[in-house]
Amino acid sequence: MQVDRTGPTAEIAAVAARLVVEEGLEYAAAKRHAGKQLGLSSRGLWPDNATLDAAVREHIAIFCADTQAIELQVLRREALIWLDRLADFRPHLSGAVWHGTATQHSDIHIQLFCDDPKAAEWALLDRRVDYRPGTVMGWRGEPVDVLTLRVRSEELGQWVLIHLLVHDLDDLRGALKPDGQGRKPRGDAQALRDLMTQGTEENSA
Repeated sequence: MQVDRTGPTAEIAAVAARLVVEEGLEYAAAKRHAGKQLGLSSRGLWPDNATLDAAVREHIAIFCADTQAIELQVLRREALIWLDRLADFRPHLSGAVWHGTATQHSDIHIQLFCDDPKAAEWALLDRRVDYRPGTVMGWRGEPVDVLTLRVRSEELGQWVLIHLLVHDLDDLRGALKPDGQGRKPRGDAQALRDLMTQGTEENSA
């Protein structure tokens, strides 16, 4: 997808893309901050997610193509550890780490689909994993409980946040429907392994 570089919407997309890549903001927050920075408060001027995604990928290609692929693989390896550890809760990776636009500034987002919404929290307690509970907005605009972990990545030389979003088991079917761009919005451990294998093959080609 080509990025339209003219007009206020394109300006917001460019600024928001920088905030996503360099500060790890989520798309909605990046749009808001970009609009404020540019003095453009009307949501009607905000780029849609497909436009912003294209701007993010262009920003990566221009400014951090030499480091982003390595950082992405590190974050995916860390995500895979937790997908395997939490296999009982049908975990699926989403967000920038899943879609391939993550950098060292990105958080890892894993969605759990549980029969009992408290079971995942009990599992963390049993394993003596420190976490911070909270609430975020889900993909349908509903409040979702989130458990946030802080893990050390020696490869990146920094701490990484992992957000575990706890959903009902019945939500899993709707969670796998393609998004507006025809992409899988999230994937399980095997799907992530497939992506990582593809990335390794591309880098070695």
